[in-house]
Amino acid sequence: MRGHSGIFPVKKMAELLNISRSRYYSWLTSPPCEHKRRDSELLELIKDIFDDSRQTYGSPRVHRDLGDSGTRCSRNRVARLMRENGIRARQKRKFKATTDSGHNYPVAPNLVNRNFIVPFPNKLWVSDITAIRTLEGWLYLCIILDLCSRRAVGWSMGSRITSSLTVNALSMAVMHRKPAEGLIFHSDRGVQYAAEVFRKHLGEYKMVQSMSRKGDCWDNACAESFFATLKTEEVFHRKYRTREEAQRSIFEYIAVFYNRKRRHSFLDFQSPEDYESQKGWLQYIA
Repeated sequence: MRGHSGIFPVKKMAELLNISRSRYYSWLTSPPCEHKRRDSELLELIKDIFDDSRQTYGSPRVHRDLGDSGTRCSRNRVARLMRENGIRARQKRKFKATTDSGHNYPVAPNLVNRNFIVPFPNKLWVSDITAIRTLEGWLYLCIILDLCSRRAVGWSMGSRITSSLTVNALSMAVMHRKPAEGLIFHSDRGVQYAAEVFRKHLGEYKMVQSMSRKGDCWDNACAESFFATLKTEEVFHRKYRTREEAQRSIFEYIAVFYNRKRRHSFLDFQSPEDYESQKGWLQYIA
């Protein structure tokens, strides 16, 4: 009745619904019930968390954020409020493949064999390359993840997909993490990883190279998953005019949001930085 009071007379609507006008006016001036009031307050908190997550969080991550901020409620209640109010996390889309394994360089054995659980940092790094579309042309991104915490420890971007991408990303990772001898570096069989210049850098850092089996994306699933997340949560929702604009956006996503803030399901919904801090590792690896 309240929603149609500007169109139809209250008296007529009350007669049709077989209720008294006094009952309607009493309801109209009465305060909302406690449950609805609580839902309204909770919904505002959910919206704030959802927007702060770049509209990427579903109910499990939103519920975890609420709990950490001292708000107690059930996960089902959060899911219901998000569903009823059309609050949905961004969906994944397909993206361009970049691996070129048609070369004559040596291929390293697969030392990982899909064992993606690593108890300590700086023991196993995984890497991959992807392409980001801009109006100026493709921008290529090489990423290196520490598989222990899923933290992005090194990355590099450029207009050409060359070995300089992998070398620069590796140099950044080594500068920040300073790994000990024997770290396993895993990637696909792309020419940028198999080339002599890159293998030379791995040798200088005393790293052991590992490569996926030919045509098997599951052997490097963690790096593939990172790119899917990056593109779902950031890239696919922007139209980059230039490569420089895309670089700024991607840098901010990785360095500020992904590493420091974004909750990772594998890490019990902690961010990579919080996970490493909680384990007491930051003083040794940051």
